[in-house]
Amino acid sequence: MKQPASARRTGTPPTSLSSVIRAAVLGALCFVVALPAAPRQSSELPSQTIKASSVVVNVYAIAEGRHGRLVRDLSKDDFELTDEGQPQKIEYFAQETNVPLNLGIAIDTSVSQSQLLGTEQQAAKKFVRAVLHGDDQAFVMNFDVDAKLLRDFTSAPADLAQAIDSAEINTTGRSILADAASKPTGGTHLYDAVYLASNELMKSRVGRKVLVVVTDGEDQGSKENLQDATESAEKADVIVYSILVNDPEFYELMGMTYHGGTSVRRLARDTGGSTIRVKSVDQIGDAFNQIALELRSQYRLGYSPANLRHGGSFRRIQLKVRGHNYTVRARAGYYDQIDERADAAGSTR
Repeated sequence: MKQPASARRTGTPPTSLSSVIRAAVLGALCFVVALPAAPRQSSELPSQTIKASSVVVNVYAIAEGRHGRLVRDLSKDDFELTDEGQPQKIEYFAQETNVPLNLGIAIDTSVSQSQLLGTEQQAAKKFVRAVLHGDDQAFVMNFDVDAKLLRDFTSAPADLAQAIDSAEINTTGRSILADAASKPTGGTHLYDAVYLASNELMKSRVGRKVLVVVTDGEDQGSKENLQDATESAEKADVIVYSILVNDPEFYELMGMTYHGGTSVRRLARDTGGSTIRVKSVDQIGDAFNQIALELRSQYRLGYSPANLRHGGSFRRIQLKVRGHNYTVRARAGYYDQIDERADAAGSTR
């Protein structure tokens, strides 16, 4: 497994899907489109990302009381928000957001999930039917040695269900782009899947963006590391939820030690999501239900940073509830957008 980089990258341009696939042929990561792309969503909403012309930072938050109880009756004045340590005025607020949902389902199809996949598929289909409403759309992908898009964004539950059912365990350990004579390499390209889902599918979308990853959390063979995956999700404003489920018998049979998914916990924490540890296959459905409840319990807060520099740097956000010892889950921060006009002016001097 790759170790996370010690420092954030601040200027890496997103990789196009076509260039990623070309690179995969040469031995890099791959992202395979299995079905035709659906039309992009066109909802007009207030700015969801950082723009030089009209800067609005949106923060989606969950408040929890004792024993993880969701707190759903807070007002704007209950929250205290800082950006790089500076207090900010909350200009937009909603208790239960109705902002269109852009949902991604990413299913681990490596060999270690062989005994779990069927239950995961049934729970994922039920989850999609429960959470998609109105202008909401979702896509489905799976990942093992490849990251494969099974269905691009659509609002049709039947199409999404068909895509979920089409996910299959890669028992060969071989990439579908590998030469027939090459040796199987195996792997679970978890970080690559998050990176590509964020950069290629989510980044240009408008509205709430949530990626649900169903996995045992063990990355093996990704070209991107944990830091790259986290940064890609942060730059695309994606909230990552992970359902962490493993098959102890598989690890025992293979003589391997399960390390518990520390990486996906960090990924979820930094993006404002959460990691739900499933102890038995019977709890997979409950995990999806918990995520559905949280998506109906989010607060949406918007503000205009008073001291934005447009330098492409990472800016830390801190969100608290005044007078209560509540836990607030929200993204750790955001990348301010580089002012391209200033860059262009500088390049002509």
